[in-house]
Amino acid sequence: MNAPLAERIRPKTLEDYISQQHLVGKTGVLTAQIKQGTIPSLILWGPPGTGKTTLANIIANKSDRPFYTLSAINSGVKDIREVIDKAKKGEGLFTTKNPILFIDEIHRFSKSQQDSLLAAVEKGWITLIGATTENPSFEVIAALLSRCQVYVLKPFDKKDLETLLKRALEKDEYLSKKKIKLLETDALLRLSGGDARKLLNIFELVVQSETSDRITITNDMVMAKVQQKTVRYDKAGEQHYDIVSAFIKSIRGSDPNAAVYWLARMIEGGEDVKFIARRMLILASEDIGNANPTALVIANNTFQAVSAIGFPESRIILSQCAIYLAVSAKSNASYIAIDKALEMVKKTGDLEVPLSIRNAPTKLMKELGYGENYAYAHNYENNFVSHEFLPEEIKETTFYQPGNNPKEIAFRSFLKSLWNGKYTY
Repeated sequence: MNAPLAERIRPKTLEDYISQQHLVGKTGVLTAQIKQGTIPSLILWGPPGTGKTTLANIIANKSDRPFYTLSAINSGVKDIREVIDKAKKGEGLFTTKNPILFIDEIHRFSKSQQDSLLAAVEKGWITLIGATTENPSFEVIAALLSRCQVYVLKPFDKKDLETLLKRALEKDEYLSKKKIKLLETDALLRLSGGDARKLLNIFELVVQSETSDRITITNDMVMAKVQQKTVRYDKAGEQHYDIVSAFIKSIRGSDPNAAVYWLARMIEGGEDVKFIARRMLILASEDIGNANPTALVIANNTFQAVSAIGFPESRIILSQCAIYLAVSAKSNASYIAIDKALEMVKKTGDLEVPLSIRNAPTKLMKELGYGENYAYAHNYENNFVSHEFLPEEIKETTFYQPGNNPKEIAFRSFLKSLWNGKYTY
């Protein structure tokens, strides 16, 4: 029983794979591709313990392809080239199918390391499956990202985690020999934070701390055992997400003191400076927006600066940015506006672009009415003329409601003066 519980009961087939039904359920976007063995190069993006490695293994087994695994923590360009060279030479099994190269934590690869994958992915020498806990848009170079499909894995919900515990009791050779009664599971689920691997690690820790084969699992028992054995969880676990949540909510709530405290907790815990800066960059738009557009500029400059500097000096820059964002006026109007617009698009589909604002690069398009009666705003007083820019079916729909702060109050007044009651500002 040297292998941890999570490894011992790792699913080997789609039928045994728990959760991620949007990807591998009956109508999942990957289901048919996996069954047919026509897998494209892809990036699996999701929190720790959501089944990224397991899914990569299942894909490889189902497609009956050679499977190579590299970790970005301890692999480099040389390791990548060795796999690619084998694929190009068609050694052994490579004569029939190109191999799958699975790279765990691909976001940790440098630009040059990611560059070394481009030709092999482009020419189909390998099928790349990358796993990342970080947003690929930030951490994977654009050239490689454009050659891969990105699929998002979600944290396990309560039902999934309980199913996992029951499976461990039934399937694991060690646990199945004991008489274990799951009387309460809330503490196990709460401590796991949706991370299946962490759930199984904690469960195994609790079981192994008991000398009897008759074990009744309760919330109090779990908390007592975990507190005895562990002081804190690593930055990939629950505390990581709890503390960054507290940090963001403190800034959103305009409390610079709490913001700096939670920032210090992350710094002391060795958190990645880019992770902290990225969260502030998102907040600057989501929670401040046009109430203070400079916030986004400062947050973006902070991200660039700490990426170049690193610890310990970057703590000062992060602190400056966190305090600025905390004391800034707040507005989520832009965030609400885009979500309303997306909801409308999903509900109404691909509505026709009004003819007057269509592009008309050819004579035929002009004859068909493209661009006809378009009023060029700069030809009118104050660079404005009333015109209909939305599709007919949703004309006069208001998506953006300016917030109640000085800048957006001015926006509202300006928009009212222009549109004269057309939109409900």
